[in-house]
Amino acid sequence: MVIKSVTITNKSGIHARPASLFIKIAANFKSNITIENGNNKGNAKSLISLLSLAIACGSEVTITADGPDENEAIDALVKLIESKFGEE
Repeated sequence: MVIKSVTITNKSGIHARPASLFIKIAANFKSNITIENGNNKGNAKSLISLLSLAIACGSEVTITADGPDENEAIDALVKLIESKFGEE
């Protein structure tokens, strides 16, 4: 299991477009992936689950991956977040 925390820095947080990108990348991995915002946790491969977390700019999220490609999954998702989802 790999766990990493990262801060959301794109101005609009995770709304529909960034959530779709996040899910598209997460779906490429066999590992179970969750994302946590505060006390709320959701499936990183589910649009509704991800949007229900209401992740805003400045939020620190924790991504957990557990499975055969967990390191690659975490690296790819953190890279996406650090790129500000290509919005800026």
